[in-house]
Amino acid sequence: MYTIIGAGIGGLTTALAFEKLNIKYHLYEKSSGINAVGAGIWLAPNALKVYEWLGILDQIIDAGNSIDRITITTPNLEPLADSMQDKVKEEYGYSTIAIHRAVLQEILVRNIPDESISWNKELQSYKEDKTKVQLTFNDGYTVETPYVVAADGINSAIRKQLFPESTIRYSGQTCWRGVTTHSLDSDFDYRGLEIWGNQVRFGLSKVSKDTTYWFAVAKSKPFLKDNKETLKEELANLFSGFAPILLELINNTEKSKIIRNDIIDLKPMKKWFSKRICLIGDAGHATTPNMGQGGAQAIEDAYFLAKMITTEKEENVFKRFQEIRNKKVRSIVKQSWVTGKIAHIRYGASLRNLFFKNIPKSIINKKMHFIYQLDE
Repeated sequence: MYTIIGAGIGGLTTALAFEKLNIKYHLYEKSSGINAVGAGIWLAPNALKVYEWLGILDQIIDAGNSIDRITITTPNLEPLADSMQDKVKEEYGYSTIAIHRAVLQEILVRNIPDESISWNKELQSYKEDKTKVQLTFNDGYTVETPYVVAADGINSAIRKQLFPESTIRYSGQTCWRGVTTHSLDSDFDYRGLEIWGNQVRFGLSKVSKDTTYWFAVAKSKPFLKDNKETLKEELANLFSGFAPILLELINNTEKSKIIRNDIIDLKPMKKWFSKRICLIGDAGHATTPNMGQGGAQAIEDAYFLAKMITTEKEENVFKRFQEIRNKKVRSIVKQSWVTGKIAHIRYGASLRNLFFKNIPKSIINKKMHFIYQLDE
C-alpha cells in the first residue's frame, strides 16, 4: 500500500499510474478540491506520452490547445528563435499542448475513483520506523502506511522534516500570470510566444479555443504584494513600448485572475528518498518554469516510479528511481536557471539576441530530443 500526499499534477498522475498497474494506494490532499484560479501549463511530448499510456491523452487534447509554433521574439515581435513543430510531431507523435492547470487537474481527478482521494487532509508530520510510516494530519487524523510518495510541492512538509537542510532558491524574478477570454488574431491560435525585453519578458498562448494564458516576468525583491487597483497600470508601464497585444491581454483580464508568484526552485539535493518515503516532482527537484518542464518532470516521475514498483525489489525501488531520474532532472533544473538569467541579462541584450538568432538548429534539436525523449 502506497500513500500519496498532494493532489497536484504529480500526485494525481501517480495515482492514475498506480490505478493502471494495480498498485494499491490512497491519496490525501490538504485543499477541499481543485482550485479553479490558476494559470496555464505547457505539456511537452514527454508528458503527453505518459498521458497516452494512461489512456487520457484524447481528453487532454480536446480540452487544451495544440502549439504548432514556438517563438522567442523582441518587444516588436521580431523572431529571435522560431520553431515550427512539424518535425516534433513527426518524431514524437504530437507537439506541445497548452492547457489550464485546473482543467488538467479536473481531467485527472475525473479518472480516479472518488474513494481513492481524501480531501481536506493537510499533513502535519510523520514518524518513520523500520516497518511503517505514521502520518498525522492537522485535524488529528492519523494513518499508518508502508510507503509514502510525497508529491506536496516545493513547500513540501515531508521534505522539510526529512531533509531540513534543503534550500529553496529565489531567482531574483517575480511572475504575474493571467487567464482571459479576450479574442486574439488567428495568427496566435496555435502559437506559443515569449517576448524578451530589457530585463523583462512576456509570454502567451491559447489554452483552449476561447481562453488565453499569459505571464509577465520582471526582476524584483521577494515577497512583495500588489495593489490590485493599480496593478494593470503598473504592468502596462513595465511593458510600454512592447507590441500592443500585451496591453490588450493585460487590460482584458479580470483583476481577480491575475496572480503573482516569485520564481523559485529547489537547490539540487543529493537524495530524494528514505527507506519508506520518496519525494517526486517539485517536492524533490523543483525547477524554475523557463524550460516549461516543471510539470512534465513530475509526470515523468509518476510514470517511472509506478513502473519500477512493479519490476524492482521493494527495498530498492526509491533508490533506483532516483538513479534513473537524476541526470535528466538535474540538467533541466540547471538549464532552466541559466535560461532565466540570460533572459533578464542587465547588459548585452543585443548580443544575447544576436546569439539566439544564430544558434544552429542541430543544437536546438539535440536539446529537444534530450528533453522530449521518454526512455522506456
